[in-house]
Amino acid sequence: MLKPQPDSAWQSKTMPEVRKNEAQQRYELVEGGEVLGFAEFRPVGDAIMLPHTEISPAHEGEGLGSQLAKYALDDVQAQGKMVIPMCPFIAGYIRKHPEYVELIHPQQRGVFQL
Repeated sequence: MLKPQPDSAWQSKTMPEVRKNEAQQRYELVEGGEVLGFAEFRPVGDAIMLPHTEISPAHEGEGLGSQLAKYALDDVQAQGKMVIPMCPFIAGYIRKHPEYVELIHPQQRGVFQL
């Protein structure tokens, strides 16, 4: 009986690096020097607005958007700031992960259906 061989391409697959690019005001997913996706941010007083998130069409459906949203929200939380999730993807992520609802000002939660 033959044993299935591990897929070497799968084994060598690494997770993209997530980084904060202050100069371009965005969080980025990078792999091999290529930006696979980003989430823009804009400081607004004591809050951080997240207006737009984009993942390369070649990498949609790989969970990268969720990885990016988590990183961005964790960073906002670490700064002790509130979040304004103008991006529908980020707002949807917060709906699925209620531990981040506290980052949205209570008076704004209804606007984002949270």
